[in-house]
Amino acid sequence: MKPLITLTSDFGVQSQGIGIMEAVALQINPDAQIIHLMHGLPDFDLLYAARTMETINYVPVGYHVCVVDPGVGTKRKPIIIKAGRGDYLIGPDNGVLIPATRFLGGIKKSVEMEEFGKELNPKELAKAPYEEAEAKGNEIHATVISTNKFGSLHLNVMHEVWDNFNVKFGNLVEISLKKKKIKMPFFETFGQVDKGKPLIFKDDYGRVEIALNQGSFIKKYPIKIGDDAVIRKV
Repeated sequence: MKPLITLTSDFGVQSQGIGIMEAVALQINPDAQIIHLMHGLPDFDLLYAARTMETINYVPVGYHVCVVDPGVGTKRKPIIIKAGRGDYLIGPDNGVLIPATRFLGGIKKSVEMEEFGKELNPKELAKAPYEEAEAKGNEIHATVISTNKFGSLHLNVMHEVWDNFNVKFGNLVEISLKKKKIKMPFFETFGQVDKGKPLIFKDDYGRVEIALNQGSFIKKYPIKIGDDAVIRKV
């Protein structure tokens, strides 16, 4: 079976670095299948990059490279993480790879890159750029971890956490964002609310998303990646 390699970076689509990465991979193994997952990540944005790498669980098992590195040129190590599913995650030791492992069966082992150098203790790796949100009573304290071109935002709330929060379809929740309190229903899809109305729903990649039907939530409520959000039952 041909090895699968995915490439993710903040290089931008106009960078020759993308083609060079692919060329190097094919020089090593001409039979490799290469998928360019994303190269338009915001510059040096570890939260956005980590969120993007989480979507690897929808890709077959393979070798997944992420190059987003605010610490380039420092003593920060390049690492390889073997995930429980059998994938190898390759990138800088700045935490960007850690969230993806939660969707890929956890960390099986981690090693330094040089000739697959010595094995590292996962506890020695840089921390993820965001923690996992947890439900506490009637609240979930969350973080905005990415946005998309439609103006929706994604929170660090995993489906399992949301399911255990026990909000039913049609129920209202109150979201506190930058001192604003916004009530919205939990539904399965956009079309279940009127045009221009907000909703919260489970996205396709294991997280919870907030959006406006046929509108931009982040234009109406100026929010940026890294902002806190508190979800309360109504």
